[in-house]
Amino acid sequence: MGCGRVGASLAEAMERRGHHVSVIDRDPAAFARLAPEFAGTTTIGMGFDRDVLVRAGIETADAFAAVSSGDNSNIVAARVARETFGVERVVARIYDAGRAQVYARLGIPTVATVPWTTERFVAELDDDVDAVAWRDPTGSVDLIQLEIDESWIGTSVAKFGEETGCHVVFLNRVGRAILPEPRTAIQDEDIVYVAVRSNDRETIRELAAAPRPVHD
Repeated sequence: MGCGRVGASLAEAMERRGHHVSVIDRDPAAFARLAPEFAGTTTIGMGFDRDVLVRAGIETADAFAAVSSGDNSNIVAARVARETFGVERVVARIYDAGRAQVYARLGIPTVATVPWTTERFVAELDDDVDAVAWRDPTGSVDLIQLEIDESWIGTSVAKFGEETGCHVVFLNRVGRAILPEPRTAIQDEDIVYVAVRSNDRETIRELAAAPRPVHD
């Protein structure tokens, strides 16, 4: 639902992955954003209207994305898709990040557009190693890059996580992303990305940047 710039881009991306895509928008002119070769279907109407959803094919849909410009429209449409038509994979775009927790309790994954975009711009413009690479909609888990003291080199990611209280998600090693096994050792110049509880973020940064404690 929603054929703005995000909706049109998402529709074309999903079609390139081999999916049949149906797009809903109340403004027929919005469909001009779709590429001429787009082979999916288009439906004019409000995306939270049940009759419109049925005409668009919701009864056989495997997934539904609500990406209009209105938070309320997106969450209502997402709930109708999930609760009325039983679509299992549903996601809603929101602008007001403060609503994310409410939507999460309803079981609707959300993408908070403005905070995510802002954080990524800040990170790129300011070379901010303290920036959050990703945050879950409830604001309780962050994915961050860590500055590692050289004393951690040679430590396995399992041991590093145990001693710092984080979970190593992946390593960037010489420009190549690596999904580590528990025994994978941190090497010199590795860029380490970890998942942490948001409240523990600064503590874990400090532990990683400090010399590793000496163990008997």
